[in-house]
Amino acid sequence: MNAYKAPLADIRFALFDVLDSEQTFARLGFGEINRELVDAILEEGARFTETVIAPLNHIGDQHGCSLDKDTGKVTTPPGFREAYLQFAENGWAGLTSPADFGGQGMPHAVGVPVKEMIDAANLAWGNFPLLSHGATEALMHHGEDWQKEVFLKPIVEGRWTGTMCLTEPHCGSDLGLLKTRAVPAANGAYAITGTKIFITAGDHDFTDNIVHLVLARLPDAPAGSKGISLFIVPKIKVDRDGNLGDANAVRCGALEHKMGIHASATCVMNFDDAEGWLIGEPHKGLMAMFTMMNTARLAVGLQGLGLSDRAYQNALRYSRDRLQMRSLSGAKFPEKAADPIIVHPDVRRMLLTQKALIEGGRLLGYHGASLVDELMHAEDAADRERADALLGFLTPIVKACLTEWSIECTYHAQQCFGGHGYIQEWGMEQLARDARITTIYEGTTGIQALDLMGRKVMQLKGAGLRVFLGMIEDFCKAEADNAAVAEFIGPLREVAQEWQQLTMRIGQNAMADADEIGAAAWDYLFYSGYAALAYWWARSVAAAEASAHPQAFKNAKRETARFFFARILPRTRTHAAAIASGAAPLMTLNADAFGE
Repeated sequence: MNAYKAPLADIRFALFDVLDSEQTFARLGFGEINRELVDAILEEGARFTETVIAPLNHIGDQHGCSLDKDTGKVTTPPGFREAYLQFAENGWAGLTSPADFGGQGMPHAVGVPVKEMIDAANLAWGNFPLLSHGATEALMHHGEDWQKEVFLKPIVEGRWTGTMCLTEPHCGSDLGLLKTRAVPAANGAYAITGTKIFITAGDHDFTDNIVHLVLARLPDAPAGSKGISLFIVPKIKVDRDGNLGDANAVRCGALEHKMGIHASATCVMNFDDAEGWLIGEPHKGLMAMFTMMNTARLAVGLQGLGLSDRAYQNALRYSRDRLQMRSLSGAKFPEKAADPIIVHPDVRRMLLTQKALIEGGRLLGYHGASLVDELMHAEDAADRERADALLGFLTPIVKACLTEWSIECTYHAQQCFGGHGYIQEWGMEQLARDARITTIYEGTTGIQALDLMGRKVMQLKGAGLRVFLGMIEDFCKAEADNAAVAEFIGPLREVAQEWQQLTMRIGQNAMADADEIGAAAWDYLFYSGYAALAYWWARSVAAAEASAHPQAFKNAKRETARFFFARILPRTRTHAAAIASGAAPLMTLNADAFGE
């Protein structure tokens, strides 16, 4: 009974009214990509996700994937393979990939809303093509010409898929500890031996070949992260001329039994002298892998957004239909046996929280995608440098906040349903379970916080933050005489000023105690997320008022912005207070005193 309908009206508002994407496309050299074309893509994306993969969401959760232990082959749930064949046949696999390699050549800003629809419709299914995009990015930026020709084209066309093989049983985020080894072979390839765990789509029945990008160590590798290289290890051997050979010595040893995303094949992958090809320079694999990782982190943020939106849609529908009690201020539907629960303030609190986080978060995520386009296609080097700094700064915020907010949104949606939210029939409990993993894979929320605070702010001297603060100030100056947004300008400027002050204070404290960075990181991350949403909500109101949308649409944006500024933005007060408390409350207790 859990349905999904692509939120095309708000997607179009985000792309064209707030982000002014059509003008951006023209400036970046995508002159042939206009609103009419993008609308057609969005409509077809909505049709595919609503009618083909959304109906498979519950089926996939019930069936899960299965492994034949004798052959190491994984079978996906009923309908999944057929849906993927439609996906590939219709060109979705290469939507944003270069035309030179068989792609559609669309901007990333066009691919992002389609990605959101896929994740909302069926997160587990969407995981299968997810890392193909990351593999495409890694090969485009670091692969040799023959590797692009042989491996990239089939991935872009959807005939093959890609994976990202990092984690090992003894090491997760600390990749410097990995043990998988690579030994040079006579034909210029390498023999890869080791075990990787938590490999999304490590095996499946969608395609005949799967291209694994694997981190491993060469015999002469220095210790630590500086000794890691990246290798292409196909499931079926492929030579330099693109000729397919025998099955490679790589197979799925087990499927993980998980809390959610049951239909996503999360594999233990065993490599036993498997033939692989070095990608990029020796011992420089971590740099190439992070090309995939950063792309994947933005993509996982969109997974959180999609889950949030689907949960909200169903909670809103239920709240309008479910009759319980009367409004405290008097019956709103006296002709009915009781009022629908949407009249109650607490239900409205939950619905408005979801609406504010989703619609503001959509702009945060879409802006990140537009920065990828700027980085790749802007003519001016200064514009590319600015986009790079801002994208790096925003990536951990997008990944962590949109996924953590999906936990909050799916929770509120369950609460709107009451007991019905806890049983399988309504589908809300699946969304809540599926959302949990988004805060973990591609780097936990804590890892994102450390990346933001330690690298993007401290090591890079807050370059991206300065760009974002400049955007806020430019907006405030430009709209200073706009009565439509006057009520938001003051609070927005205040939070921007405090954001800058908090950053400087953490930096000063860290000079005396390095633990101050880790102690402040989590709260700083979420302070940044709410501050960013304050900017996007103020811009949303300004864009709505200047648009041709109906007055009801404009009023909804304004009232949701008011709710955000009144009820959600004050969360920054708690985060600021926690940051001000310093490292002592966290670090003083002796490790032995935590308990047995």
